[in-house]
This record gives sequence, C-alpha cells and structure tokens, in this order.
Amino acid sequence: MTTTNKNPQTAAWQAMSRDHHLAPFSDFQQVIDVGPRIIVKGQGVYVWDSEGNKILDGMAGLWCAAIGYGRDELADAASKQMKELPFYNTFFMTAHPPVLELAKVIAELAPEGMNHVFFTGGGSEGNDTMLRLVRHYWAVKGQPEKQVIISRINGYHGSTVAGAALGGMAGMHAQGGTLPGIVHIAQPYWFDEGGDMSPDAFGIWAAEQLEAKILEVGADKVAAFIAEPIQGAGGVIVPPETYWPKIREILARYDILFVADEVICGFGRTGEWFGSDYYGNKPDLMTIAKGLTSGYIPMGGLIVSDKVFDVVKAAGDFNHGFTYSGHPVAAAVALENIRILREEQILERVRAETAPYLQKRLRELLDHPLVGEVRGVGMLGAIELVKDKASRARYAGKGAGMLCRGHCFNNGLIMRAVGDTMIIAPPLVISQAEIDELVSKARLCLDLTLKDLQG
Repeated sequence: MTTTNKNPQTAAWQAMSRDHHLAPFSDFQQVIDVGPRIIVKGQGVYVWDSEGNKILDGMAGLWCAAIGYGRDELADAASKQMKELPFYNTFFMTAHPPVLELAKVIAELAPEGMNHVFFTGGGSEGNDTMLRLVRHYWAVKGQPEKQVIISRINGYHGSTVAGAALGGMAGMHAQGGTLPGIVHIAQPYWFDEGGDMSPDAFGIWAAEQLEAKILEVGADKVAAFIAEPIQGAGGVIVPPETYWPKIREILARYDILFVADEVICGFGRTGEWFGSDYYGNKPDLMTIAKGLTSGYIPMGGLIVSDKVFDVVKAAGDFNHGFTYSGHPVAAAVALENIRILREEQILERVRAETAPYLQKRLRELLDHPLVGEVRGVGMLGAIELVKDKASRARYAGKGAGMLCRGHCFNNGLIMRAVGDTMIIAPPLVISQAEIDELVSKARLCLDLTLKDLQG
C-alpha cells in the first residue's frame, strides 16, 4: 500500500489515528507504523481518499452499501426523523411509528411465517439475542437442557463474546476464548478442504457432519443450528449444490431450531431478498443488519418465526434489550432504504442483468495463471489464488492475498483478502460498465501479484 502523502491533512488525521484510535480487526502497531488510508467521500460505487484517489469499492464498505453512496434520500429521512423524534426507547410498553412500520415491512419481505422482529444495533447483537431467545424458547417448552448451538468452522456471527463464540474463527477464539454450549462442524469449503472428492460428494459429506454432531451431543441437548447461507467473512464460501438439500433433510429429522445468519446475504445480496429464499431454506430465526440500512446508520435485528414467537409470547418478560433497539432514526433510514430497493427494482435488475454479467466477467479470470477457482452468487464473488491449478496448492508463506489486496488499494480497487482468497461484494447498484472496470483492475492486480510471487 502506498504511504507517501501529498495532502498535509492526511498526516494530521493519521496522527489522530496513531495517538487515539483503536481500529477493529487491525494490527495496532502496523496502523501506527504505516498509517490508515483516510476515506473522505463516497458517491455511487466509488469512494475517495484524502489524497484525492478515486477507488471502486468492491466490498460495499463492509458488505453494507447496497444502494451505493451519496443517496440524499436516506440523509433526508434521517434529518426529518431527528427533527420529529430523535430518540425514544422501545422498552416497558412503549413504541414509536418508525419501528412499527419497519417491523411490518420486514415481515412482508421475510419468508412465510416469519412475522416478528426484535431490533438491535447490528448483526453481532442480533446473534446475542438469538442465543438467549433460543435457550429461553426451549426452557419455556419445558426442555431447559436443550442449550447447545451448533455452528460451522470459519463461519462468522459477529464480534461480541457470544458472536465470536458462535462463529468458527480460530483467531477470534484465541483472543478471549469462547463460551460453553457452542460446538462447530466442518464448513462446506470444497476448494480448500474437498480433497479428492467431487464437489457434490463433498457437499453431502459436509452436511452429514451436522447429523454426526447432533448424535454426538445428543438431540435432547441441541437447541439450534446456525449458519450463513453463504459464508461471507470466511471467504465467500458457496456450498456445493448438494449441501443445503441434505441439511434440510437432516434438520427435518430432529427437534432443533434452524437459524439463518442473513447479515451479509440479506436485502438483495444474492439477488433475492434473503439468502434463505435463494436456497429454498426455511429458518426459524434470521439475523439481519448491513443491507437493512445500506450501512448509512447502524441497525440490526432478529426475525422470529410464528413457531418461536407463539411459545415465548406467553412466558412473561423476555429480559433482554438494547438502548438503541429500534432506534427511530435508524428505522426511518431502513424504511427509506427498502423503499428505494423496491421502487427502483434493484433486486430485479441484479437478478436479470448485473449479477449474471458480474459472474460471467469474473469467471473470465480463470485463464489467469494465479487463479485456481472463481465462484459467486448474485453480488458476491471469490477468486482463489494458487501456485498450481491442478493440485490447488498455494504459495505457502508468501501472503499472496495480502500482496494482491495492496496492489488493489494502489490501483483504485477495494477487494478483500481472506487468506489467499480475494472476495468482492460490490454495491447492488453497480453498472455493467463499472463491473468491466472492476474486472479489468482485478486482472491488473493479479498480474502484479504474480510478478511479486515469482520475483
């Protein structure tokens, strides 16, 4: 990443960072030594840094900016609500119009039978809420021993203590530990872990690990299985076609709840409103955030099925909530964001035009000597960096992904590196011309990365 600054204000901001700011998921010393890139403006699918560089944001911020940057309508919705009712809580038998209207709209969009929404500040809080509500549900049903949550290795469910424990990121568990009553099974990551199996055979094998874990723990002890429709932060892991049908088959055999973490896949990322719609899954609970407000303001939630709600509604207080649960300004912004997604038929355009075009253009990169696999669904994509295509062997110890990320940053493109996997999730409003730009810049950066690795 280039560190030479021309704008003196950049250095001033970097000094503030060095002296006072602790950045998430960052090497603090590296941030001090190098200085962060300062992003100052966004419009459409682009952001600009303090040095005046225009950058195509291939990650929509953090998977969030579904309708792109610079939509005045969302700022206007926030301003109007702030002038009318800037804050009130939803505790103790109170509510306000924006949160009620938003809950109704989300219920309209969610899969059939999912008609209730508990609001949070983000996805991590949504999964904390899920953990408590699921255990509460089984206690109310007279089965308090059903406490265990099954998740997947390399799944991501947030950064709170409960969220990190639910997720399967070893690096997060190494810092602060995990929680009892949460166990993990294999991820459906054929490219890295499928060995000699075909993708279809591996998909079946990975799904069967769920049943094996249920039997190991005891079905009478398992409360729920949580999974992302497509693992996002784990590297855009699109499961083999055989995976979800087998998972559904297994879930039907046992009395456990199914939780879909829709924080990344929700609100159009797959071309459907939810990843569960794309795969035909029928979860009992769904966590949401990110695309709910296009990232313009923090908000998340937990969508709860009638099945779960009908049990807990008769059990007195659910002793859980957050100061900003259903914040009126966030709710107003979310309502406007959903209105835009609907009225501008953004999902329809993604499904019919831009997602097929993006997936086609990305797969053209398969001819590059560094690329072992390209996969994706909707506005999600992953590029696997390899030394040998046939064996899927990596450039061990070379940090190919980070090299590529650096070249992307220096050449006007944001792609994220997950190990040696490059991932993208651009705003849903990206045009075909902007997709062409993204793929062209990605190829340039692959060329530069290969040169470094071979040099």
